[in-house]
Amino acid sequence: MQEMQDLGTLQGDVLLFGGPYSNLQASEAVLGEAAERGILAGNAICTGDVTAYCGQPRETVAALRAWGCVVVAGNCEVQLAAEAMDCGCGFEAGTACDLLSAGWFAHVSREVDVAARVWMAGLPGMVVFRHAGRRVAVIHGGVTEIARFIWETSPEAVFAEEVAAIEAAAGPVDMVVAGHSGIAFRREVAGVMWVNAGVIGMPPHNGLQATSFAILSENGIEICDLRYDAREAFAEMQRAGLTQGYDRALLSGYWPSEDVLPSDLRESSRASG
Repeated sequence: MQEMQDLGTLQGDVLLFGGPYSNLQASEAVLGEAAERGILAGNAICTGDVTAYCGQPRETVAALRAWGCVVVAGNCEVQLAAEAMDCGCGFEAGTACDLLSAGWFAHVSREVDVAARVWMAGLPGMVVFRHAGRRVAVIHGGVTEIARFIWETSPEAVFAEEVAAIEAAAGPVDMVVAGHSGIAFRREVAGVMWVNAGVIGMPPHNGLQATSFAILSENGIEICDLRYDAREAFAEMQRAGLTQGYDRALLSGYWPSEDVLPSDLRESSRASG
């Protein structure tokens, strides 16, 4: 894995998205969004985890490689490149998320060939660029830990630690764009805007099928809904035998487990609040 890739100065809008998660239908939808907005592949950046929960990892990798967008290495890419036996997601051992990951990661590992693993091994751990007077860093989860779950409600010290690690490696930044945790948000900490662009391959545990991506323009960053053929993605998971719960999440909009979520973002907390 490369440590960092500097894209220089990007002109025009930039499309930022995370977690295709082997969801070919969502991946094709985000390519459609880029085409409709006139955004070329060099101005499209993925925060990693091209393959994960859904049914078409081989086809999803092929689609993104053919498009030629910039991809930051996620923990799934790192693990597959190393021929590891698990996804390295950072799930606590024995939790529902940990147990469910064994099924989908085995499917991904069977489907992803040597050429794709070599490509994954060459992906950067961080991408930096300049845009409309801002310097932006794009990472997966965190720099101190690639699979670090950072949420909108995480303590300020968590963001400060990560920004310090990013700036130690890459110099000063005005904005950080991350993925991994699966729920989009924006939060300013000590003058740096931290943006999670969300993921395109799985809904953000909100009861809706739409996923999310972000558009960076001269006016700032906007988080946008991505609509795609969730029923076809569900059918592909069924065909692949991936029926442990993430298949139903595509239609229900709710994850099969809240184990990974902090208590203040769980549905029970929202309902009681």
